[in-house]
Amino acid sequence: MVTKQEIFNNLQAMGAPRDSIVLFHSSLRLIGEIEGGAEALLDTLIEYFTADGGLFCVPTHTWHNLGRNVPTLDMSKSESCLGAFSLLACADSRGVRSENPTHSMVVFGDKARALDFIKNDEFVDTPTSPDSCYGKIYKESGYVFLCGVSHNKNTYLHTVEEILGLDNRMDTESVRLTVKRCGGEIAERDIRLFKCSFTEDISFRFHKYETAFRHHGCIKDGYIGAAPCQLCDAVGMKRVIELIFERSGAYDPLSDEEPIEPKMYVKNFNGTKM
Repeated sequence: MVTKQEIFNNLQAMGAPRDSIVLFHSSLRLIGEIEGGAEALLDTLIEYFTADGGLFCVPTHTWHNLGRNVPTLDMSKSESCLGAFSLLACADSRGVRSENPTHSMVVFGDKARALDFIKNDEFVDTPTSPDSCYGKIYKESGYVFLCGVSHNKNTYLHTVEEILGLDNRMDTESVRLTVKRCGGEIAERDIRLFKCSFTEDISFRFHKYETAFRHHGCIKDGYIGAAPCQLCDAVGMKRVIELIFERSGAYDPLSDEEPIEPKMYVKNFNGTKM
């Protein structure tokens, strides 16, 4: 059974910050049994990551409502399509939730700072806009923490690809989505959604970036319970993807299932084996 102290110890061993912004993607199942259950895990993570002024962010996506005759995001509901931990964060009154129609997040920490962090999400025109919370993770040199999940769950990488202006990632046409606020007011948003011609979901290929991230020291490894964890530097990941696409020319390295070639990310690559 995983205890609070063990979680603290593991986070400290990873060098996890307590004064920064951390976006937490997780699989509760892989962590295993936790003393005090999922609620204790949330309490522990909030306490750790916000201790020195940091913000702890939990994604609470509602893209499952696309195409349904309901608000894409209903702020009066504790609703998310990302599993039990995300639902728990939705219902916790200590957090504030962004008004991103499809890719909202709940933010814990100093209330004034958290409110300032989420305020632009009500105006986004893409799900992970560089002007959204996801973009602020980059602008404020934050981190993505993957707990028991891989980079196919690393939503922040959509933001990186949008910052870099990569082709074949976003639809050219907008769709009208709605957000129902807690007071019942309905706000409409025109959003361009993800669209790629060579795969149904480009995030399924984000795992291909991991070897390059590791080569450049963007990842610190650890565990929470039985779940392998990666603490990922947001600025570093952006720089690595930028390097890959600078070297790839007209070829999109995510256009197939093959590993990204070392020459696209290894410094001073000379063709020899790593």
